[in-house]
Amino acid sequence: MSDAPTVLITGASSGIGAVYADRFARRGHDLVMVARDVARMDALAAQLTSETGVYIDVVRADLSQHADVEAVEARLRDDARIGVLVNNAGVSASGRFDRQSSENVQTIFDVNAAAVLRLSHAAAGRFVREGRGAIVNIGSVVGLAPEFGQTVYGATKAFVLFLSQGMAVELGPKGVYVQAVLPAATATDIWNRAGST
Repeated sequence: MSDAPTVLITGASSGIGAVYADRFARRGHDLVMVARDVARMDALAAQLTSETGVYIDVVRADLSQHADVEAVEARLRDDARIGVLVNNAGVSASGRFDRQSSENVQTIFDVNAAAVLRLSHAAAGRFVREGRGAIVNIGSVVGLAPEFGQTVYGATKAFVLFLSQGMAVELGPKGVYVQAVLPAATATDIWNRAGST
């Protein structure tokens, strides 16, 4: 176990989340990796543990499911070792707004906005009490201006940006660092899964 704060990363099985896991592990941080794909997380965790010696806990969670979000919230509230939260999990479904199913729209909202809000809130209380901590929310440049076929995804990413800015104003003076990261097009699995509707 490291003296550096443990980092909980959602969407840690691939893409940007896997890169965050790699970079934090190489800086000596133990990790809690959260995602749906346990096999990929296990493989990455084994590699990082072998190469860096950090402790990594793999947690299977689907952040579109209420019970899974509650479990991760509890971990953030109760595990005093966790000092950094990286809200990276995300989903998308391409296609014109009126042609997307209600289920797709709800899933995008639940994972990209509601889970970010709830997990940030769960971590913030303890971080403020301790006077330290960091919350990194992965948004998107798509949240800055509308893009055809990305209305719901873009709206959730605009929410992430506004939430992060508000938290920075309120929590920064209490010792909690909040950052929104807005990547542009990135070759990750989210776009392979998005398809067109």
